[in-house]
Amino acid sequence: MDTSKSYNLRTFALELLAIVLALLFLVPFYFVIVNSMKSFGDLLVNSANLPKSINFDNYVKVWGIMKFPKVFTNSLIITVFSNLGLVVIGSMAAYRLVRFPSKFNNLLFLAFVAAMVIPFQSIMIPLVKVASEVGLMDSKLGLIFCYFGFGISMTVFLYHGFIKSIPREIEESATVDGCTPYGVFWKIIFPLLKPMSVTIILLNSLWIWNDFLLPLLVLNSPDLRTIPLATYSFFGQYTKQWDMALAALVLGVIPIVAFFLAMQRFIIEGITAGSVKG
Repeated sequence: MDTSKSYNLRTFALELLAIVLALLFLVPFYFVIVNSMKSFGDLLVNSANLPKSINFDNYVKVWGIMKFPKVFTNSLIITVFSNLGLVVIGSMAAYRLVRFPSKFNNLLFLAFVAAMVIPFQSIMIPLVKVASEVGLMDSKLGLIFCYFGFGISMTVFLYHGFIKSIPREIEESATVDGCTPYGVFWKIIFPLLKPMSVTIILLNSLWIWNDFLLPLLVLNSPDLRTIPLATYSFFGQYTKQWDMALAALVLGVIPIVAFFLAMQRFIIEGITAGSVKG
């Protein structure tokens, strides 16, 4: 068999497989968007059909019922401040672990790595008890502190690999020029961490924005609800308002999808750069 023909057939088969897999992953998005524009009756009759006409009544109702501007603001505040804390704390901790190696620092890094594999469900009850004891329950600040704890492991791990790829000579030159240790980090090292910082912000934003279980455990007041919690209110014990819930889901997903699409090129750049050295 001709080599070029075999190669072309193999390439075509791989492309066809990729297209099929992409369509399979896009099917849920189709059902969510299409059914969010239907009435509850039309949705129950046939959820796969296109809507008879484009109807945004569900979105208008959901906007008011959810108090969407309020829950959007809550989600935005929690996501932004959680990311800021994780980037600052994680980058400084990783820098210390890399540049000042010791047995204690090596054990500490191993502890961070080990913590990444611990499922949240196994520690959520102790978490609620500890949060209650220190007064972190039912507050945005308490939830943000909880995200610090759960997100710091992956953040330190990613920064750790990236900082290893930065030559020490850059820091030594800055020190010779009279730069303080904090100046070396904030003026020299931290700007170089931009690709990894953007990657970490994207990954943590996707997690925090869409998280349901942790806000459910920590936040009790209706005024503090995030978008996932407000969306869940459309599912009761005896009724499930699928038309409203799907419209709410679309409203909640649009901001984070837009943010991801705008910044996704930094993900591969950051992760690839961080894997240059072990």
